[in-house]
Amino acid sequence: MRDTDNFLSLVPIFSELPDETLERLAKIGIRKEYDKDTLILMEEDSGNALFVIVTGKVKVSRNSDDGREVILSILSESDFFGEMALLDGNARSASVTALEKSDIFIIQREHFLDLLQQYPEISILLLQELTMRLRAADIKIKSLSLKDAEGKVATVILQLAEDNGKIRHGIVEIDKLPLQQDLANMAGTSRETISRTLHTFVKKGLIELEGSKLRILNFEKFKETYF
Repeated sequence: MRDTDNFLSLVPIFSELPDETLERLAKIGIRKEYDKDTLILMEEDSGNALFVIVTGKVKVSRNSDDGREVILSILSESDFFGEMALLDGNARSASVTALEKSDIFIIQREHFLDLLQQYPEISILLLQELTMRLRAADIKIKSLSLKDAEGKVATVILQLAEDNGKIRHGIVEIDKLPLQQDLANMAGTSRETISRTLHTFVKKGLIELEGSKLRILNFEKFKETYF
């Protein structure tokens, strides 16, 4: 199998497809590179393709009524986006922007729908992925509405840890922590609150900061305290 096919086998919704189908899928889709800060999708645009991240990182965001950016999630390698508009044919529900140079694999709607008909198991895996995202959204909504500043920031850190963290001996390391303004947009708070709260966590011995890296020194304790 070629590099693209190997990559496709790591995408959750394609993981159970036979090799020959992955090879065919690789030929159907196209790859496109996006520079950092490039807008990939715009909210309210029509949706006619599924996007899979080969390399890089993107943010999924919406604008609030007062014009503030609200970051819904940050996605990285083997994640996908654009599936909602792809399935229902409605406009995009959020914008997607490259946080760093990103290589994206794009599958057009008609080809993806044909694939769903041929391989119903993809639909099951897609439903599982959407359910996981819905649960994560419920947790975030609860955090934003009920928790104090520490709780909101901790929820974002836990989300990043679950999505991108690497665990070793109970310590979770998040590489390339988003900018503080992006963290603020994820937590629904200000950049100053993010800075103050991170330093509070450091003083409490809960985390370590080293450049763009963040380490949760006892992940289970941190999760138990703030989940």
